[in-house]
Amino acid sequence: MRLILIVLFLLLFFIISIPLFLIELIIGLFSRRAQVASSQQIVVMAFHVVLFLAGAKRTVIGRENVPRDEPVLYIGNHRSYFDIPIAYVSLPTLTGFMAKKEIGRIPFLRTWMRFLQCLFLDRDDIRQGMKTILQAIEQVKAGYSFFISPEGTRNQGKDMLPFKEGSFKVAEKTGCAIIPVALSNTDDIFENHVPWVRSTKVIIEFGKPIYPNQLDKEQRKHLGSYVQNIIKEMLDKNAGL
Repeated sequence: MRLILIVLFLLLFFIISIPLFLIELIIGLFSRRAQVASSQQIVVMAFHVVLFLAGAKRTVIGRENVPRDEPVLYIGNHRSYFDIPIAYVSLPTLTGFMAKKEIGRIPFLRTWMRFLQCLFLDRDDIRQGMKTILQAIEQVKAGYSFFISPEGTRNQGKDMLPFKEGSFKVAEKTGCAIIPVALSNTDDIFENHVPWVRSTKVIIEFGKPIYPNQLDKEQRKHLGSYVQNIIKEMLDKNAGL
């Protein structure tokens, strides 16, 4: 029943999106940043409805750790389709997401994502993947935060998949802070009992900012593992909650 309600709401939202796209395009003629902010507010409201219909009870920890006066690179684990809605309604900054290129083929969704400064990654083409990372670097330089899940895909096992080091180039090349993000129990909303959507308690925790240039040589050399271990510690800590 919950899944049906979510699907019906998304269909309604996509229909309503048609006139909203026109409004956002007009806003973009005057200010790209205002367009991003307006689009993010609309999408966040839609995600709040999706999470309400799913019965997801969200606990947010450490939001005060995120700097508000500078763009950051959010690095999070990935276990569920619901990770993005949960993360997006919890973010305090204008933020684009890195998504697989297949998402860019979905009508309406891809338009909203482009308004939101999201980028589409070709995981099978290293050259195109690097171009996408370079685009993310430019967006951070322009003042927008970015969210990447370095595992590269949803993880179905107990342990996180190895983090792809290329994701961290965004912070290394811009000097922005890395914010570790630990998402707990999100796969129990849907993935653990497909096709049913069930009411679930989830936790999202934002860790303290990490500035790569303040780390020692060994930590910078294995930055992906260093951040992953911090996220693992947060996941382990929150498992009992």
